[in-house]
Amino acid sequence: MRKKNSQPFSKAMSDFFEVNNGLKMKLAEYRAVKGWHEVLGEGVSKYTRNVYFKRNILYVNLSSAVLRAELLMNKKGLIEKINEYAEMPVIKDIVLR
Repeated sequence: MRKKNSQPFSKAMSDFFEVNNGLKMKLAEYRAVKGWHEVLGEGVSKYTRNVYFKRNILYVNLSSAVLRAELLMNKKGLIEKINEYAEMPVIKDIVLR
């Protein structure tokens, strides 16, 4: 038997995140870090040592200087793609080390 005020779980979760903006922001930050590997693929991931997020900046440690130089040239596009993956504009800058 269904209750009168029942709703799908996905709707309940989206309502929950609308009310809790801090939690929504933390989830988007997590997705931004995960997005580095998902958006750029396996080729870049194998040269990536560490990725972390701090104060709206994504820090990425790379083992290849050539790859670092190439990614620096397309930094603005990377920020846009990762923010799109995170579903929120959480990244303001990327620091490649």
